[in-house]
Amino acid sequence: MHVSGSPTLSVLVREQLAHPSPIRQIMKMADRQSILAMGLDPAQVISFGGGWVNHAAPDAFRQAYAEVIGDPALFHRSGGYTATLGELECREQIARFDAHLFGVPRLAGEHIGIGLGSTQLTHDLFRVLLDPGDTVMLLDPTYANYEGQIAFAAPGARVVRLRVLDPDTWTYLPAADSQRVIAEFNQLFDVHQPRLVLFGAPDNPTSQILPHPVAEAMLERTAAASAWLAIDFAYKCQHFASPPPYYAWSPADHHNLIAIHSNSKWARGLGRRLGWIEAAPPVIDALERVQQCSILCPDTLSQMTMARYLAKALADGSLCRYVEDTNAQYAHAAQVTIDAIDEHLGLPRLTPAGGLYTVVDVRTEAEAFVRHALQATGVLVVPGGGFGASLSHGVRISYGPLVTMPDTIREGLARLGHWMRSI
Repeated sequence: MHVSGSPTLSVLVREQLAHPSPIRQIMKMADRQSILAMGLDPAQVISFGGGWVNHAAPDAFRQAYAEVIGDPALFHRSGGYTATLGELECREQIARFDAHLFGVPRLAGEHIGIGLGSTQLTHDLFRVLLDPGDTVMLLDPTYANYEGQIAFAAPGARVVRLRVLDPDTWTYLPAADSQRVIAEFNQLFDVHQPRLVLFGAPDNPTSQILPHPVAEAMLERTAAASAWLAIDFAYKCQHFASPPPYYAWSPADHHNLIAIHSNSKWARGLGRRLGWIEAAPPVIDALERVQQCSILCPDTLSQMTMARYLAKALADGSLCRYVEDTNAQYAHAAQVTIDAIDEHLGLPRLTPAGGLYTVVDVRTEAEAFVRHALQATGVLVVPGGGFGASLSHGVRISYGPLVTMPDTIREGLARLGHWMRSI
């Protein structure tokens, strides 16, 4: 019997709305209205919650935008469609970028598909690779958005987790014993037969870089099983020591390897949406078909400017200098953060190998801790449970937005420490 009333949303969307990201819920607490409702002064709130960078983009990059915008013919062209995978010139310059910075060999335009940032590309990549009922292996902990993306892109797909953080000792397990993690990986692979294995390097939220032997074992096992290995390189340019050899792996050599890249972090292009996938041509061709139905084409102005900037910055050496300089800024901010945690909190934490974050063991249920800490101190951190069960008593602290404000980092952690000692 038909009953009139408001039409309903899809079952999938209703399920996802019923289980929102805990990180997004906490971040909503930091908006101005919520802060005022708590009786706090928004100007006095210190947030370690943001997963974004705050260094300056290359000035030559800004000038490239000005050149395109200032030329009526170029600006007119920037308002037109490009190919669905992006302009070939930009794709070829991106191939030169990864070869120049990391020695990735034999990349060409056919290995690269451009999109509107790594979030959109990852979602569409899941559409390319996964069927309903397939299994994806993720790390525990890892980026909190993956599971929601998998749910939307491949309904019915399952997620299995490889634990890399020991919550009892607060150690990142591969650093202590790669062979033990490789054995656990192989055991999980035998049982669950994943279609896709995905990890970040450095990973969010831990800012750790998976050791090369573990990545090598993953590549060999997935290749032998005709499965995919994807590496999320959103923070690839942010590494504080020599990167492992797998940073130079190429899909021209490993046909089951996929690399996910973003312009958001290295050049502070968070709002200038551009990212790219590096993969074997059949994957890129499939991505083209999906993007025809999702974005139609990537942003033309961003591509024109990126190609223009990279051509000059690779030729004059300024790109390498820029990446080195920004790495130094984040390495310093990471050290300030770690030192302040040790001084004011005295709690177990991880030392970042790159990226924007560390995770801290607060030794209690993290979501409640975060809410009480914000109310009492005006300091926001992110609860770890959304990243994986191993972080249920942990919080993520981001120094990314505060990279140029070491005194604010120290003040925020001092406030937390004073409150924790008082309770």
